[in-house]
Amino acid sequence: MKRAASLLGIALIMAGCGTSPRGGYYEDDGPHANPRDVSTVPDAVPRTEPRAASGNKPYTVMGKTYHPVSDARGYRERGVASWYGKKFHGRRTSSGEPYDMYAMTAAHRTLPLPSYVRVRNLRNGSSVVVRVNDRGPFLHNRLIDLSYAAASRLGIVATGTGLVEVEAISPDAPVTSVATRPAVEIISSAQAAPAARRDPTLYVQAGAFSQWDNAMGLRQRLESAGLGPVFIESATAEASGARIYRVRLGPVASVEAGDRLSEQLAAQGVVDAHLIVE
Repeated sequence: MKRAASLLGIALIMAGCGTSPRGGYYEDDGPHANPRDVSTVPDAVPRTEPRAASGNKPYTVMGKTYHPVSDARGYRERGVASWYGKKFHGRRTSSGEPYDMYAMTAAHRTLPLPSYVRVRNLRNGSSVVVRVNDRGPFLHNRLIDLSYAAASRLGIVATGTGLVEVEAISPDAPVTSVATRPAVEIISSAQAAPAARRDPTLYVQAGAFSQWDNAMGLRQRLESAGLGPVFIESATAEASGARIYRVRLGPVASVEAGDRLSEQLAAQGVVDAHLIVE
């Protein structure tokens, strides 16, 4: 029973993501006709809580298995945020709680339920603290699904998505620092972007390899298919310290352009392509 309950929220989120987008959100979702004013809704306040009875065990969606982590400390990642609204308002989340689109909450694939994260809009600098109590998103290169209130505060309701940095915070040691881009070396590029940019930049990562020849082989295959510009970025893996070679395309102009490029890569057999925000 607990297993079924934990997957209920997942099924609901997938239903929203599976329909055609219209005007920045999915056609059967979005805000209420007369939404509440959320400009004064306070940030979630991190507090020590027991783990939810559901939603914290490994689960499988669309053939892929996700393993929720037991501790969010140290988590920090950049990516694309989306949001979900009236279609799910009042329905049960993966943690068993009802979804409140006017509360400061979010859905994430692997962070503990519940946990707290600071989400910062990389384009306008605004930030919110949300409580993660649901699972998702699972489609379209998205990192986190925000409530309507959180998305509104970040200024991404109209566009439907935003480039964000997500950072775990805890009651005893909230983190306020801003992530910096790690040092990398562009070593093979048809049209490489400058090493540092003031604004966030979007790329599509087609693969990451420990062997240069494998990375070069993928690059040549993609260029032969007319996709590009393609470059190889050399970096050091944080966990092992080993050298890795990332095959990336871009920069791309928008999230939608990145989604389309990911679909083109899938047609070439590259099924794990995903958006990178730097």
